Amino acid sequence: MNMEEMLEQIDEALEDGTKLFGKRTVVDVEKIRALIDELRLNMPSEIKQARGIVADRADIITNSKKEADAIIRNAEERAKALVAQEEITRLAQEKAAEIISAAQTKSREMRKAAQDFVDDLMRRADEGLTENLAEIRKTRASLKQQIPAANQGK
Repeated sequence: MNMEEMLEQIDEALEDGTKLFGKRTVVDVEKIRALIDELRLNMPSEIKQARGIVADRADIITNSKKEADAIIRNAEERAKALVAQEEITRLAQEKAAEIISAAQTKSREMRKAAQDFVDDLMRRADEGLTENLAEIRKTRASLKQQIPAANQGK
């Protein structure tokens, strides 16, 4: 059962409670507690997902760096092979510098894109978790208000 379904069940339990005078309602506290406990047990899945996003980000950055290093290495090897003649050497050095510059630019762009992508994923995960936490806190506060009211009615 996912968190949305559990929150829905908590909401249903609150709706199904016996209405008293005013805004007071008697609810099945054990059912609510069981659902809250299940919510707590399911929270780590979002955390695992966030950790996976971070790991994916690290992989993307590592792969980008490897690709950039390979491009740079390739450019340097090509430049060394063209050292035979003076004009060829000058042209090779210019071309190698362009390739290195292009590789560094591409590496920066890929890193930036990867960081932006991961940041967006983490922002969305953060927003989702924040919304769920706010809903849980609101439900808990509502429950806390109802429990003393039920005890006063005794």
